[in-house]
Amino acid sequence: MRHRSNTALKRKSLLTAKVLRWYRKNGRQLPWRNEDDPYRVLVSEVMLQQTQVSRVLTKYPRFLKRFPSLRRLTNAKTSDVIKAWEGMGYNNRALRLQRLAVTVLDEHRGRIPGNIQELEALPGIGRYTAHALACFSFGQQVPVVDTNIKRVLTRLRSPQSRRPAPKEEDIWDLAESLLPRQHSHDWNQALMDLGATICTAAQPKCDRCPLVDLCPSAYRVSRRTRAAKKPEPGRDGIPNRIYRGRTIQALRELKTPGGMTRTALARKIKPNFTSVDRRWSESLLRRLQKDGLIRIRAGNRISLPE
Repeated sequence: MRHRSNTALKRKSLLTAKVLRWYRKNGRQLPWRNEDDPYRVLVSEVMLQQTQVSRVLTKYPRFLKRFPSLRRLTNAKTSDVIKAWEGMGYNNRALRLQRLAVTVLDEHRGRIPGNIQELEALPGIGRYTAHALACFSFGQQVPVVDTNIKRVLTRLRSPQSRRPAPKEEDIWDLAESLLPRQHSHDWNQALMDLGATICTAAQPKCDRCPLVDLCPSAYRVSRRTRAAKKPEPGRDGIPNRIYRGRTIQALRELKTPGGMTRTALARKIKPNFTSVDRRWSESLLRRLQKDGLIRIRAGNRISLPE
């Protein structure tokens, strides 16, 4: 038992050294990695949830220039926040970010808490984001598990061909067990970069991986046939999420106040709109209004929320 324990400690020490050495030479230079301001880290984490890093690199500084502090974001018009989110997609995230800011101002005197339990109690913050803020903003020695890290740890845990896939809790336990006593910030960022650039989903670059001699899945990951996607609700072969984005973009582009009529908006997002599409269009608008992304004004004109 003692021999097994010593072997595990040596493997962990070697793994840590290899990952951190690789990160020092190959880590991505991302502006939010130089931040410890919880608000700025939070903005980056929300942006990165469903958007490619290359796009966030452009939008991140612009958003912070417009809303440089949590209080400024809280006091802003919701329409201005949605407009500033242009090009990011999934506009609900802009609303969630502002609502979270309001909650922090009301319940925490404008200071984002450093306690993981308090962070998870905030609207729109899950386990990953809470741990990311605790580690990257507050310097806490806690594991972080995003999609990239999960993939790296899953492959390190057992050969890729082995099934079933590990449970989420098992991956968090593994992340906890591998967490070094120091340098957790660099360690977590390094695992993210390793998953994003080397240990990729379809064709991992095992020949360039610093852990190739420690990984039971090395050279055993084959390209998988993608499972057929379930058809999304939509119209004329276009998903509703695309029409939702078009709706918000059309309202962003308005040069004058007062909004758009339902018909004008429908024709803007669907040029071949006819009376047959009216029920579908009304359903789309009701859902957007329920989500807080649009406002149906007097006279049934549509605008962004104030």
